[in-house]
Amino acid sequence: MSQTAYRTHHATEVTEALAGDKVTLSGWVDRRRDHGGVAFIDLRDTTGLVQVVIYDEEMARPLRSEFVIQVTGEVRLRPEGNENEHLATGKIEVVAESIDVLAKSDALPFQVSTALENESENKLPGEEVRLKYRYLDLRRPSMQRNLKLRSDMSKAARQALDEMGFTEVETPTMIKSTPEGARDFVVPARLVPGSWYALPQSPQLLKQLLMVSGVERYYQLARCYRDEDFRADRQPEFTQLDMEMAFVDQEDVMAMAEKVIAAIWKAAGYEIQLPIQRITWQEAMDKYGSDKPDLRFGNPLVELTDFFKNTPFRVFQAPYVGAVVFKGGAATPRRQFDAWQEWAKQRGAKGLAYVVFAEDGELKGPVAKNLSDEERAGLREAVGAEEGDAVFFAAGARATAQTLLGAVRVELADRAGLLKPDEFAFTWVVDFPMFKSTDDPDDDDVAIGHSKWTAMHHPFTMPSKDWVDSFDKDPEHAMSDAYDIVCNGNEMGGGSVRIHRDDIQDRVLDVLGITAEEAADKFGFLLEAFKYGAPPHAGIALGWDRAAAILAGAESIRDVIAFPKAGGGRDPLTGAPAPISAEQRAETGVDYEPDDEE
Repeated sequence: MSQTAYRTHHATEVTEALAGDKVTLSGWVDRRRDHGGVAFIDLRDTTGLVQVVIYDEEMARPLRSEFVIQVTGEVRLRPEGNENEHLATGKIEVVAESIDVLAKSDALPFQVSTALENESENKLPGEEVRLKYRYLDLRRPSMQRNLKLRSDMSKAARQALDEMGFTEVETPTMIKSTPEGARDFVVPARLVPGSWYALPQSPQLLKQLLMVSGVERYYQLARCYRDEDFRADRQPEFTQLDMEMAFVDQEDVMAMAEKVIAAIWKAAGYEIQLPIQRITWQEAMDKYGSDKPDLRFGNPLVELTDFFKNTPFRVFQAPYVGAVVFKGGAATPRRQFDAWQEWAKQRGAKGLAYVVFAEDGELKGPVAKNLSDEERAGLREAVGAEEGDAVFFAAGARATAQTLLGAVRVELADRAGLLKPDEFAFTWVVDFPMFKSTDDPDDDDVAIGHSKWTAMHHPFTMPSKDWVDSFDKDPEHAMSDAYDIVCNGNEMGGGSVRIHRDDIQDRVLDVLGITAEEAADKFGFLLEAFKYGAPPHAGIALGWDRAAAILAGAESIRDVIAFPKAGGGRDPLTGAPAPISAEQRAETGVDYEPDDEE
């Protein structure tokens, strides 16, 4: 509905068909230009721009950028030769008859003008300033498009889920602290001194309770909270599209999720080819060095462990040796190869070994002289390189070396311009390990339980059919019915078949070192519910911020969140987190000690 008390039309609704008609528009002064007795302003609203012509000097004099105004005037066609084909309203203009200033604006701390959106002088400030004045940053067209994109995504997902018989259910924001792999944010309960609520890391247990409740198909756009160490792709509070189904298996959930993803992408103007391809977790690690492989390009890793099994080179006398080809890399100057060493060290590696296959066929580089004649002769064929290429190597523990090579693979593609944001390569990653070791120094997840094993996903994930009877006898190799959806090298969502049998759940908790008493204390309500007839169920959650960032081609999820946090979880806009008063602290009961009541 365009017509309101302040306007008859939005800016881009003013077309040639309205020539000769009178319209009333409201918005911001995007830019002003004076041409000898005639002033032009671009009026901006949520739809775009329209040019307003002002012949009255007194009317134009007070107007400044970002003033909020109401304009009434007659629509006319622009003079021949003055059309602006880059503007939706570029064939018309509005001749102002009256202008009311609805609100004035001080000089802005940075430019938000649409006219400068793609011009070199539009230099945005640092992110700290953008977040401090987020309400101004959101005026920029790209940010407006991102917010609209999220809205369209939500509408498309809801429609797709409604057509598949899902019910939207809200779950509580304040719950009991339960082990889910990250630290909880906690809230003091004023009315019960010494007790605390936890903000949900996800609605995991609650949606499982809904399955027991007979809500066979549930979803919600759920707010989640995790007190994790800050990284660029993390926010302490985030949104996920949470979906759960009863009487289904992994195939049913994946088919459902594909329909939802296709609907979301279609709402943004893209078609996805279904079904989406699949890759096992092990294959993803072996071929791409990542459990979220970017498949917009090829260049898989090459394992050379057997090739170097008798090598005289001590560095390659390792449990795993792998390589990735650097196409055309032989022309790289030595200083750039030195820069690659620093790049690797920043990722915790000692360096990055390499060789160069020169155009004349000679093998060069620091590693070359350490290899045997047989290795030198067969290396190019073994890695699938050509003359003029270079090859990077990593050696050591399999997981660590593969992860480094996976990062090299993506960095090479990025520098070669292969990571196109408007191309989308989806894959399912399936057949995940059920457990992972708790002694990995690079893993900052909070261990669930007290043993040497923690859950790869969460402690309510069902072991795969082949491992139901033996997962607790061989936790290192046990596999689960878990699955991730990956797009362009990002984990966009993940899910699993859930445990609905208490005997299996008890054995999983035993592997994790969670006693029956601790389980009853942490999530006894779920275990109790399962005694009253829990159906087989499974689900998936899509990271909504991540999905929006991928679709928007944004470099950071912060660009698709209206009011995100900065580094360390700080909010430059409101100043949160901030100290509270002594009175507030006393009221919350955070310093409550039971002995005080005695």
